[in-house]
This record gives sequence, C-alpha cells and structure tokens, in this order.
Amino acid sequence: MTALSGLARSVIRAPAGGRLSMRRLGVRYMATEKPSNVKAFKIYRWNPDTPTEEPRMQEYKLDLSQTGPMVLDALIKIKNEVDPTLTFRRSCREGICGSCAMNIDGQNTLACITHIPKDQPTKDMLIYPLPHMFVVKDLVPDMTYFYKQYESIKPWLQRKDVLDVNKEILQSPEDRKKLDGLYECILCACCSTACPSYWWNQDAYLGPSILLQAYRWMADSRDQHLPERLSQMENAFSVYRCHTIMNCTRTCPKHLNPGYAISQIKLLLAKN
Repeated sequence: MTALSGLARSVIRAPAGGRLSMRRLGVRYMATEKPSNVKAFKIYRWNPDTPTEEPRMQEYKLDLSQTGPMVLDALIKIKNEVDPTLTFRRSCREGICGSCAMNIDGQNTLACITHIPKDQPTKDMLIYPLPHMFVVKDLVPDMTYFYKQYESIKPWLQRKDVLDVNKEILQSPEDRKKLDGLYECILCACCSTACPSYWWNQDAYLGPSILLQAYRWMADSRDQHLPERLSQMENAFSVYRCHTIMNCTRTCPKHLNPGYAISQIKLLLAKN
C-alpha cells in the first residue's frame, strides 16, 4: 500500500467536519518529501586572455546529494558538467602532492581533503587561489619563485667524503626520528602564503615552508654541510623575518609545525 493510499484511508475514517479534501491531502503529502540539498560555490575567476576584465566571483550551485564529499569533488563536477573553462590544479586526490592548495572559506588548505560542510547547505562556500601570489588563471597561482627559493637551499644530501655507491649511509633509529614532522612536507605553500612576513618580504624571506625543508637537511645526521647551510641563513631576512605569528602551523594541512623548525634554525645559528 502506498503512503498516499494510507493517508486517503485515514481521511475516510475522519469524523465529519474534520475531513480533509484531496487537494489539502496532496499538499500535506508533498510536504513530507525531502528538500533539495543545493549549495552555492562562489569561485574566483580571472582569465589572462582577457586582461582588461577584472577578477570576479562566479557562483555555481550543486546538489550535494549528487556530489562527492570533498571540495575537489565539487570543483571536478563543475568543470566536467557545468563550466569546462574553470581552471585549477589537482593530481593525487589524497593530500600527498599538494597540487590543489587554495584558500577555502578563508583557510589555506588542500581541496582534496577538505570536506564540504553539508550541515550548512545554505551557506555559500568561497574559494580563492592562494593569497599574495601572482595568479596564472582562476585558482592557479604562479609557483615559479617559490620553487626557486626551494632550489636555493640545496634540498639534497651533501657529503664531504667520497661515497661508495654500493654501500648505504646508515642512520640510527634515534637520528631517523629527528626527521619526523619534517620530511612529510609536500611543498603545497599553504603555510608560506598564510604568513604576513612572507607577504611583504617574499623577495628575501624564505618563508616557513622552505625553512622547514632547510631544517630537514640540517637535522639529517647523514648530511655533512651544516656550517654551509647555516651560513646561507646568516642575514637579516632569510630566517629572521619570522616573527612567530604561527599562521604557518595553524594552516598546515599536514599538521606540521614550521614555526618549531624555524626556531631550531635560529637556535643552531646562535650556537654556531
């Protein structure tokens, strides 16, 4: 028996004067249907092919019941089914590559591991590229200078002795543990682009992400170039522009602590 026929029988049994018309019955039945779960996504748009047009926020509405749970799922659905001109980076979808870093509702994070808040379907979601970086297009920031800074710290193992290519460089479990919380950095730049010091001194200050990577090699017992690595930091800007605001640690999608790494570099500089 359908729900409507069950309601109809209850109407027939209703006492005189309290009987509902079929029209009112239909309204009551329709009111029990589940409401649409539509959410608006307002996304930053800018196209370098039309440089005279100012950046704008474009709104897209999606039914969350037809969308995956993550913000990246929504962006892919928009690009595949609504607007193929929307541009953004993405790759692993597992919070490993850092490609989909962007500013979501005021927080620098990864779109692939950020849940769409389905408990607030009427609240618009605001999506911007990473702040204080040149924009290539839409949600794609220009990472060229960021990677040049990464290259400048020589992020590879440096040795003074001649290595035997057939022999491993062993490391004790205690020394290996010192790298925990450092090697997991995926260079997404969420922390650096959340740092006010990096906003204003990007040409000279290395920023929390690069400094964390620099300390990763300083803390590695297999590396033999600690004095040279520290001498690179011995200036007023490379590391000392950090004012321990700690935006970097708060925003890191991998839950790392760049602020701690920077403090350890300052400690090494003071000791050496």
